[in-house]
Amino acid sequence: MDNSRGKQMLLQLKQKWVFKALLIHLLIATSLSIIATVLVYKIYSASLLWSLPFLVTVFLITMLVYKNWKLTEWDVSRFLNVTKPTLEESTDLLLTPTVSLNFLEQLQARKVETELAAIIPPDPFKRQFITSLIVLLVAIIVGGILWQAPLNSSHLNTSATPNSPINYISEIILPEIKNTNLIVTPPAYTGKTARQQNRFNVVAEEGAIVSWQITTNVAAKKVKLIFNNGFVLSLNTDNKHLVWRTQKVIKGPGFYQVKVNNKLSELYKIESVKDQPPTITLQSPPPSTTINYGEPERVAAKVTLADDYSITAANISATISSGQGEAVKFKEQKLVFENFAAGRREYQLQKLIDCKALGMQPGDELYFFITAVDNHKQETRSEVYIVTLQDTTDLMSMDGMATSLDIKPELFRSQRQIIIETEQLIKDKATITPEAFKNKSNDLGTDQKLLRLRYGKFLGEETDNEIGGDYHDEHDHEKSNTENANKILDQYSHKHDNTEDATFFDAATKKQLKATLNEMWSAELKLRTFLPKEALPFEYKALKLLKDLQQKSRAYVPKTGFKSTPLKLDKRLTGDLTKINQPVTKQSIQKPEATATNTRRALGILEQLKASGEIDASSKEMLQQAFHQLSIRAANQPSMYLLSLSALRKVLNENFRVRDIKNAEQGLQKMVAPPDKLPYPTGNAAMNLSKHYFLNLNKGNR
Repeated sequence: MDNSRGKQMLLQLKQKWVFKALLIHLLIATSLSIIATVLVYKIYSASLLWSLPFLVTVFLITMLVYKNWKLTEWDVSRFLNVTKPTLEESTDLLLTPTVSLNFLEQLQARKVETELAAIIPPDPFKRQFITSLIVLLVAIIVGGILWQAPLNSSHLNTSATPNSPINYISEIILPEIKNTNLIVTPPAYTGKTARQQNRFNVVAEEGAIVSWQITTNVAAKKVKLIFNNGFVLSLNTDNKHLVWRTQKVIKGPGFYQVKVNNKLSELYKIESVKDQPPTITLQSPPPSTTINYGEPERVAAKVTLADDYSITAANISATISSGQGEAVKFKEQKLVFENFAAGRREYQLQKLIDCKALGMQPGDELYFFITAVDNHKQETRSEVYIVTLQDTTDLMSMDGMATSLDIKPELFRSQRQIIIETEQLIKDKATITPEAFKNKSNDLGTDQKLLRLRYGKFLGEETDNEIGGDYHDEHDHEKSNTENANKILDQYSHKHDNTEDATFFDAATKKQLKATLNEMWSAELKLRTFLPKEALPFEYKALKLLKDLQQKSRAYVPKTGFKSTPLKLDKRLTGDLTKINQPVTKQSIQKPEATATNTRRALGILEQLKASGEIDASSKEMLQQAFHQLSIRAANQPSMYLLSLSALRKVLNENFRVRDIKNAEQGLQKMVAPPDKLPYPTGNAAMNLSKHYFLNLNKGNR
């Protein structure tokens, strides 16, 4: 007995399923190709021939990603065993050589072969095949809609660059023109070489020279270029009157037409790319910087410069302001970047501004800004940044210390006294013995500690170990895990007996007081380690924080006890108001501009034209006015309005389609601003009625 017939049936099923899987991949690739082909053709006017390699590429990608077409006879056998119970899960016997089967297996294989021939085999790709057909149908419908839509690159908000897709928009040229060759020579500051194109639409840098070479099919009498501003440029020709040449400097955007003998071409765009000024981005320092006592009197300026072509110069303009009032003096100077080399498009520059090297004294202010110049002589200036050197004499003054809440003036004077004695100790270091120097420094540390403890009482901290929560017992590391857990819980639990909350200060004041205590602690540490010079910055910082607190605590109470003249109740509401004129509000409402009105009327005419298809004389005159206004917009923004201008021109020539009307409406709608809100009366009839009632009531009382 031979089971080759059953094996052949499985092989046929495999081939059928593989073909269907490949067909599904082909349908999906065709759907994607339809959409992509229509979009690329409508936007960039590319050839339809490129859709074939795109289809093949997508088909191969889908085959590599989804490998459901890689089926074997064993896969078919396993699928039939699962889906057809009548085969008794014995289909794989048909794939096994007969000599390898025993007698019972041979009988079972024969039974399976008979059963397989009688059943209708299932289709595992049925659902996927139906889905791919639906996707193809949707792609055909969407592609048809996109094909009819007026879609091209002028509807896209693309930037006007020499590589813009505007150069590849499909153009309608006169039949007399055989070919054209345009050479765009960028200006020298761009550093770019000349480029060629065979299109009339031009994208050129501002100041570029564009050369036209137009070849005609037959000898022409004259060929001219007519620009939007009315300028007419005649082309020179050879003896045969077949090749015409001219050139022009592009100074701005616009459009033009080619005139061969007496025939005018379509409108062609001229996009002008302006040279952008350099951009300056300053990462540091911040707009306002204050250098406190003891801090390095240096500021690092980090700046990023960028330009579309190149930068030729960059520097820092610094102005130092010293003195006050009428005695203020200014000194200006230029600072250069050491690592700057002209000719690049982007720079990451740094400059360390040394205030001492600039001659700044405490209380002086430095104003500086960055300037950058590109290779087109365009200059950009950054914002002004301020650096201030703190004047310690202001901190030591008692100006502005008067307050109605006399809480901390003595403590302020104590902090000043510590600063004064610390500075005196630094001066006397060379004249006293080291032992006396250490004793005096330690005594100052003790005074700073006592002052810190007195301030700690404002936060409810009665002992040294409680201050700031920053001091720990030397045996803290021996605490148990239970105590550590309780300590963590205390940070997130609400306790009414917390010493930090048992004060009369708000959260901001307590936070600043804690910062003051931290500065005092740092000063005390330096004093006790015999480093008074290093303690001074912390002492000044503590004094500054305290002075800020003092200013915040100042209270201003207005005068009280004002007595006004008593009112006579019998004369209330008895005044004669008849001679008081009602207030009149005058407002001038300007009429809308005539151009906007004409544009709206033109839109109405175009809307009616869709149904009637005819233009009368008055409507044509209105459309002529709208065409003039639209041409002005197209001269400045050809990418946005030139398509609409060409469409409106066809409408005026009565050689149009519905698509041209829609394109013309799109441009006119962009020109129309939304209407302003109409004025409305602010008065109320009920209010006027109440006033009349009140006046009549007064007359009755008299």
